[in-house]
Formats: sequence, C-alpha cells, structure tokens
Amino acid sequence: MTLPIAARRALIDVSDSELTIVKQCELLGLSRSSLYYQPTIDSSELELRAIIDTIYTECPFYGSRRITFIAAERLKISLSRKRVQRLMREMSLAGLCPAKNLSRHAPNHKIYPYLLRNFKASKPNEIWSTDITYIRLAHGFCYLIAVIDWYSRYVLAWRLSNTMEVEFCIETLQASLKLGTPLIFNTDQGSQFTSNDFTSVLAERNIKISMDGRGRALDNIFVERLWRSVKYEDVYIRGYTTM
Repeated sequence: MTLPIAARRALIDVSDSELTIVKQCELLGLSRSSLYYQPTIDSSELELRAIIDTIYTECPFYGSRRITFIAAERLKISLSRKRVQRLMREMSLAGLCPAKNLSRHAPNHKIYPYLLRNFKASKPNEIWSTDITYIRLAHGFCYLIAVIDWYSRYVLAWRLSNTMEVEFCIETLQASLKLGTPLIFNTDQGSQFTSNDFTSVLAERNIKISMDGRGRALDNIFVERLWRSVKYEDVYIRGYTTM
C-alpha cells in the first residue's frame, strides 16, 4: 500500500545525521522541491486568479484574449494578455477549442496517439481518463485530479495537491487501479501524464495509453464536464472557497 504524499512528507526527519534530505526524499518517492514548496502569491494575484477561474468555468470555450478583456472590466484595471496567458498555464486552464500549443509536455517525454476518435464506450472499465484542474480557496489555491470511467461517469479516485508534481497523479492512478483495469486510459499531453513514472504504471498492466491531440481539449470532454459540475455545485455554490 502506498502512503499518501502528506504522510510521506511527515516521515522526513531533517535532524537525521545519516540520511540526507535528498536521500530521504528519494527513498520515500518524493520530490524535494515539493517538500519545501510554499505558495508566495499576493492578494491581488489571488483575486485575478479567482476572476480568471470564474470566467473560465462560466465559459470554458473562451480563450486568453476574451478572458483578459472580461477580467480587466470586472477588476477595473489595465491587464496584459501575456499575464493572463501565464496564469492560465499555471492554473492548467485552456479554452475548449482547437488551437496550437495548449498542452505543454516535456520535450523528452514520449507522446502517445489519440485512440478514441469515433470510439464510444459500451461498458464500464473500457475507457478511463484523467485531468487536473485549478481549485481556488479562501487564502490560496490547490490542484484537483480525478480519474473517471467514460461509460458510467463514475469518479474512481481523486486527490488534492498544492503543487503540480507528478507524485499526486501517480497516487490517484494507483488508487483507481485498485477498483479495476481499463482497456484504454486517456490523458492530455501535460508533463505529469507523459512522464515515464506515470505511463510505466499503465504499461506494466498492459493498458493502452491514449493522449489528446495538441490543442484538442474536447477530446477529454467528460472530465471537463466533471470540473464544471464540481466547481459550480460544490466549490462555489456551497462556499467552500470561503471556509
């Protein structure tokens, strides 16, 4: 059984004279950068992130140009599109329409073909997919990942993290695989999902790997619908961001 990331971080002993922090992180399967990571974002940037997230949730087909215009109007400030584009990349947000370079992958990672064009799931455990979304909180933010079954729309596993490190993605994948094994597993081309650490978990179980085409956010539409429901019905309406 794999311990949650928070539990593994708690096992780090900074006073250990025999094992360095680097070695402890390596043994526990942790990234040293995530161990020390603390968000350092001022209130004005958090407010801008919240506005961008709200606009995107209302109209996920809007691109950075339109989001910049609306955000500037709502905040009554001058706002550059480059700043909005940077924040959207950091928040893992991209307009749901064909475009160039929306999915950023590491150049040394293998990209798998998209296997689901004109393919319709006919039974459970045939197609699973995953994605990461940005969740704003009262005094910060985090990232939410979920694995969903295309046929039943059942959420098999989910996790929250304050970083975009691959560890919490692998932890979620391993939790979902305790419930079954899909024929095909679909992701976008994000660096977390194209990493060998993530794809090797699938390859070891002979699961076919499918990845959205570059700029084809609609290829993973079922997870996008889930994010919209989660944000409207839980995060925003029930006021979890103000807790």
